[in-house]
Amino acid sequence: MQAIIYCRVSTDKQAQHSSLKRQKEELLELAKLNNYEIYKVIEEKASGFEFERDGIFELLEDFKDKKANILLIQDETRLGRGNTKIALIHQLLKYDVKIQTINENGELTLSETDTLVLEIVSIVEEYQRKLHNIKIKRGMKRAVEKGYNPRKNLGDANLGGRLKKEVPISEIVRLKGMNLTFREIAATLRGFGYDVSKATVHRRYQEYRQEQLDKES
Repeated sequence: MQAIIYCRVSTDKQAQHSSLKRQKEELLELAKLNNYEIYKVIEEKASGFEFERDGIFELLEDFKDKKANILLIQDETRLGRGNTKIALIHQLLKYDVKIQTINENGELTLSETDTLVLEIVSIVEEYQRKLHNIKIKRGMKRAVEKGYNPRKNLGDANLGGRLKKEVPISEIVRLKGMNLTFREIAATLRGFGYDVSKATVHRRYQEYRQEQLDKES
């Protein structure tokens, strides 16, 4: 079991420096008692309400890459406070990270309020994913109904595979000619394997229009 130790204090005061050292020592002992292998120890001085912390981004990246699967902290407030804490715990749970604390002498136990908030966030995310998929399907369906053949027009697209960053402007122009909105065009192209947003499609189309005007003038 690979563990990351995370220690945090809010100021540079000497008393807080001692607290940081104590957190580290106690967490190392906790890891030893549970036979956890320490992958990394992260220490930082920052407010618990602050989300943009180098240490937090570092540990999230490590957990995302599956370099560790256990987080050891003194208590949940070391991870963060208020909405910052909830957001971080939510992300860690999505990465299947086991959070253990010294204060609880084991796995983190959330309050009823925090548990309810996390459940609501998960439900909202799930419906956002469903809405996103519905938009893609609707865009694809409308394009096909208007005669758009993705396998013919996007012959080099890796359908169902890794998303492509570059989008042929000819396909944007073709779909726009079928009276699809920029949102529908973006959804359609994402469904066919292109990683584009509505803003990107709109920008590329406007650039194309400007180029055509320049050629005519």
